[in-house]
Amino acid sequence: MLRSLYSGVSGMKVHQSKMDVIGNNIANVNTVGFKSSQVTFSDVLYQTSAAASGPDENTGRAGVNPKQIGLGANFASVKTTMDSTGGSQRTDNPFDLMIEGDGFFIVNNGTSNYFTKAGSFTLDANGTLCTATGYSVMGWQIDPTNPTVIKADTVSPLHIMSAENMYSEPEATTAVHFEGNIDSADSDLAGTGRVTNFTFYDNLGQSYTVQLLVKQNTQADSLIKNEYLVSVTDVLDSNGQSIFVKKEDDGMGNITYSESTITEVTLGTYTFAVGDIDEETGVPTLECDTPPVLSFNASTGKMVSIGDAEGEKSLTFSIGITGEHPFEDINVDFSALTMYANSGKTTIEGSKGGLDNLGKGRTAGNMSGVSIDTAGKIYGVYDNGVSKLLGQVVIAKFANNSGLEAVGNSLFAESQNSGEFDGIGEDITMSGGKFNVGVLESSNVDLASEFTDMITTQRGFQANSRIITTSDTLLEELINLKR
Repeated sequence: MLRSLYSGVSGMKVHQSKMDVIGNNIANVNTVGFKSSQVTFSDVLYQTSAAASGPDENTGRAGVNPKQIGLGANFASVKTTMDSTGGSQRTDNPFDLMIEGDGFFIVNNGTSNYFTKAGSFTLDANGTLCTATGYSVMGWQIDPTNPTVIKADTVSPLHIMSAENMYSEPEATTAVHFEGNIDSADSDLAGTGRVTNFTFYDNLGQSYTVQLLVKQNTQADSLIKNEYLVSVTDVLDSNGQSIFVKKEDDGMGNITYSESTITEVTLGTYTFAVGDIDEETGVPTLECDTPPVLSFNASTGKMVSIGDAEGEKSLTFSIGITGEHPFEDINVDFSALTMYANSGKTTIEGSKGGLDNLGKGRTAGNMSGVSIDTAGKIYGVYDNGVSKLLGQVVIAKFANNSGLEAVGNSLFAESQNSGEFDGIGEDITMSGGKFNVGVLESSNVDLASEFTDMITTQRGFQANSRIITTSDTLLEELINLKR
């Protein structure tokens, strides 16, 4: 009878522990990334009152099974259901991520790495990607020798909005092309000429405008108007001031103009140098003995050449300055120009970049947004049109996910039975997985199963309590025998 009492006590204890686990599961039914747990029981040692005996061939007696009485139930294990994925919860937050496939996010509290399925991330004051509890999200950084690729190395915090990532470096323009049509019937071409221009950036991201004047070559055969002179008339900075002129104000309203340190520019082999500067307006006059000639095929209207070299269709524009300077040589392509009749209208337009759209250059850009793709690669988006790679979120995998130790805050730590984290992690796409961006993984708690387990656990607890009360009644009857 004492054995039955203790068996009932052990049964009540294990069912109470199971109810604790069920309660925790239900309490976390809406916890992001929560993984539910399942309890298993095992029986305890048995008391053997008679050992087993085998068949006796000599006497013909059959074998006898052992006589054993169990001593109750034991709490065998609490298994975390890591392999069951929770539902998808859409948030549209660009920093919320859900793992599609196996693996865990890697986070760090400053001293140790932890692992989680909860991909609800945000940014701290230093621009570091982190959890709501202040753990830094770990990943890979860009390769310092090639900022367009990721270097798979020991994971480190992702400072995606650090000071150096808040802007995009400028890039000098190295190519320009002209498009449009020159109409030989345009009267302005034989007179003052048609003004056109192109803009470019220097290495510092500053913008400049080169003004060109296109005029008919009056020295050519007047009946065949297919040659035009191209002259540089000025180069203006972003404030509309000529780079050839130095403007000085004495503070009394008296303004004077003088030559700056830049005195000439070249277009191919043709030099345009400052002749004089208007004292009142500050407008310089650039002089060139023989400007380059832009030639067209008189029968087809196609562009033939620019300058002296036969078949040459582009010229290099250079700022004439010695020493260190931010300017780069620019290839100016005229090959797309035509010479068709257009009711006396000439339309010429210069654009940054070559006909292949390369060499445009750009100004410095400020970060306007951040995006994360399905591979976990983080890109900064800048207001100069640049998208720059900033880092990559990676995952950790373990031989035995259920062996991880839950430490609270939806975090797990590696244990002796989970396997070790190698410190590097893995690109999620290597195993066919991906990140769902703007989505969170919900808890994988199945309420129907939990309520069913709750009912059976309650009944088990009640049944074990009846063992105790019934055994107590038997003991009472035993004690009453002496009356």
